[in-house]
Formats: sequence, C-alpha cells, structure tokens
Amino acid sequence: MVTFRALGPFEAITNGETLDLGGQRQQAVLARLLVAGGRAVPVSVLIDELWPGEPPAQALSTIQGYVSRLRRALEPNRAPREEAGVLVSAPPGYALRADVEDVDSWHFEHLVKSDHEGPAATLERMEAALALWRGPALAGFQELAWAQTEATRLDELRLLAVERRADAALRLGRTGPMIPDLEAHASAHPLREEAWRLLALALYRAGRQGDALGALRRAREALRDELGLDLGPTLQRLEQDILLQAEHLDAPGPAAGGPLSGPASGHGVEPSVPSPTTPPAPSVPGGAALRVLIADDQALVRTGLKVILDSEPGLDLVGEAENGEQAIALVQSARPDVVLMDIQMPRLDGLAAARRILATEAPPKVIMMTTFGTDENLYAALRAGVSGFVLKTSAPEQLIAAVRAAVAGDALLDPAVTTHLIAAFAGRRDPAAPEGLSDSDIDLIKLVARGFTNRQIAMTLAVPEQEVADEVTALLRGLGLVDRAQLVVLAYERGLVSPGSPGA
Repeated sequence: MVTFRALGPFEAITNGETLDLGGQRQQAVLARLLVAGGRAVPVSVLIDELWPGEPPAQALSTIQGYVSRLRRALEPNRAPREEAGVLVSAPPGYALRADVEDVDSWHFEHLVKSDHEGPAATLERMEAALALWRGPALAGFQELAWAQTEATRLDELRLLAVERRADAALRLGRTGPMIPDLEAHASAHPLREEAWRLLALALYRAGRQGDALGALRRAREALRDELGLDLGPTLQRLEQDILLQAEHLDAPGPAAGGPLSGPASGHGVEPSVPSPTTPPAPSVPGGAALRVLIADDQALVRTGLKVILDSEPGLDLVGEAENGEQAIALVQSARPDVVLMDIQMPRLDGLAAARRILATEAPPKVIMMTTFGTDENLYAALRAGVSGFVLKTSAPEQLIAAVRAAVAGDALLDPAVTTHLIAAFAGRRDPAAPEGLSDSDIDLIKLVARGFTNRQIAMTLAVPEQEVADEVTALLRGLGLVDRAQLVVLAYERGLVSPGSPGA
C-alpha cells in the first residue's frame, strides 16, 4: 500500500517509510500523474510540461527510464513480467492508480466538495481536510506551470475549507476560539469578503460590536484601495444589522463539547444563525440563505438580476460569470445552490455548461434564462436536466418563484412558453442534430465550428487534449467526414451554429 502526499513536500510512503523517488524531474513525472487525478497523461504532454520550450532529443526514452525506476520504487516486489498496479501504462501515456484516501490532495478535495449533513458534519470534515496540509502544495515543483496552476487551485480550496470550518463553528455557537484564526485569515486575504463576514459576525457574537464594525471598515478600505470598490451587498447588510443589533444575528448558545467549544461572553449567549445577514426564508432548508450564481454575458442583465436578488431576503449572490466556461469554474469554487444560466453565451454556451455542471457530483440546481422562449431552446434545456426555464422579460416574482421551486425539488417553466411545448417535448430529438449524436457530441461540434483548436476545447471543457482529439476523430469517422472543415460545414448546414451566433 503506497500513500502519496502532495500538500507539502512531495512524498510517497509505504509501511511508514518514505520512498526514494529519484531526482526532481523523475519525481515530477509522478507528481504530474497525481495532478491528473487518475486520468491518463499522454507521453507527449509529459515531455512538453517537464521540459517547457526545449525538450531534449532523447526525451521519450528519458521518460520511459523515469517510469521504469519509479515502478521499481513503488512496487519493489512486483515480478519482472507482472503488470504494474500503481504507475500503469495507459496508451498513449501513463496514469496513477490509487484510492482517493491514499492521495492527500485527492482526499482533501473530496472532503471539501462532498455534501455535509449539518454544521457538525461540516466542521468535522473541514478539520480533517485542513489537517492534511503540511506546507505549500507541490512544494519543489514551483517552476513548472502545471504545478503552479494546481497549487493555486488547491490553495483556493484550502481557503474555502477554512471559511466553511469557521461558518460551521459559528452555526454551532463556538465563537470565541474562532476569532484569532479568522483575524489572521482576513488579514492575509483582505479581498475575501466571506473572511470579513465571518470575522465581523464572530466579534459581534462575542460582545465586541465596536470591533465587528471596525473589521468591516478595514474590509471597506482594503476593497477601495485594491479594487476601487465598496463593500458587497452581503457585508453592507451585515453592517446595518450590527448597527441596529438585529435580532436575527442572535441564536442559541454554544453546542456542548467539541474542540472549538468556548465560554459564552459579553453579548449574553453566543448566538449561531445559518444566515447572519438576512432573515431566514421559510422555504430554505435549515433557514440558511440560498447561494445563487449568475451566468450571463450581458452586464446589464447581470445588474438587473443582482437588484432582484438583493431585494429578496434569504438569497445571497456568490458570483457572476460572463460565459459557460467561467460558470463551470465558479460552480467548483463557490458551490452555489442555484445557477441562473443564460442559454446563449460566447465561448461555451449555457446549455453545454449546464450539462457539464449537472454531470458533476452533487450539482447545484440550474435555471435557464433566455430572451426567446423557442421550442428548441426549451426542449434542449429540459433534455439537459435543468430545474427551470424563465424569460428574462418575466416579472421579478417569476424569477424568485423559479429559484424557490428549484430548491424545493420542482421545476418551474415560464407560463409564456408552456402552451404547447410539453407535448412536443415527448419523444422528440433536436431537429437540427444529426441522428445518433449525443448532447456532448453536439457541444463538441459547435466548439469545432466556432474555430476552437483541440487544446482550446480541452481547456474550455476541462478535459485532456488527447481525449478531445480522440472524440473529434470518432465524430469524423461516425459521420463519414474527411476533416474538420467538413464538420464545420455540417454544423452550419444543420443550424447548430450560425454566422451571427456568439463566438462563431
């Protein structure tokens, strides 16, 4: 049994002993496979990423030598002709085979992203996740671009875990012990409004109303100095509520026991409340505020939606995206409860983004928005598995109703577009799509038709470039086409894209 540690100096351990993995570049081969999360990494990618710019003439044989020596180190008792079980061949490259719990970065991400039943479970998982860190992620490989990117991603998840841990502790009434950690966290990351919200709330609940307001003033100064912005709506409401000593900031006393328990102080009992900045909405499970993400390429539409959300208690805006690619990334980092997604957006359109979001583990609810409620748009949205379909021209109450319905497990369709569409939906395929193609095939055709290279498509969809190349080749073969140019022609002839569509 081999365990791998990337949340600090890179190590592989078996039976309590650290293995000799050779030199740094040889170790980098194993680290790159670990970053791939169990997926195959082509040898060509390993060469390009281990020797950026100018790989040596014997790069292929060098990689093969590294792999051979790593296999001996990882599985010293493996018979000469026995297939490797850890660092395996996965043409056209290699892959790392390990259980999630045996790779600290995989285990950490699983703990942070998994669903939690209540604040006590969340607190336990976040403490377990943060305990896995021993230093900067992938320390020793900072000069390699892929390692920098992964280290940044993992560190963002670590900050999220710190904030979730604090939020769970406050919900349990364990306020006092969290203040020093939150003070350090907010000072180190002054542009994270969630850090300031948690700190101000903890200070207020500890009977330090003046210090809580002081924390929000520091947040305002940091945002103005760095970005020229004022506090966001959530912090502005919290500031007003603290000044008014709003009752909904208070909650029952601290939960008994636990490593973060502490004595109540100052303000009577130490309160805990799921939604400190807005009164809990009855339709929200557990009383917590709903976290909403907006994805629309029109700034004016995003502004209008923010006004609607700000006016509705129990709804918190957690992010904005201008295209489907940004929406996918923000869903992974912000973990919203609901995504309001425009159908037509540049780069990756809303339907393709919705399909990818809904295919993830424990996805948020997705509500599609459009200016034109056509049969094709509704049909494609329902087929994607969304939890609502609304017109941008609908009344604000209609949008709020759609959000509430989605969270309750229902799907609200705008009355303006439901007169005859449900009957048409049953048993139909998208008339523009060639027979035998899946939705993911159609998404791929659209991206090719818009001029994306395989590398750009891989970056947009967050999949390996070789996987994209293989899928394009399979599409061409299945459709009887010679090259990508014919695929572009087919996409235009079938109406999957048009010269005036975004990104075309």
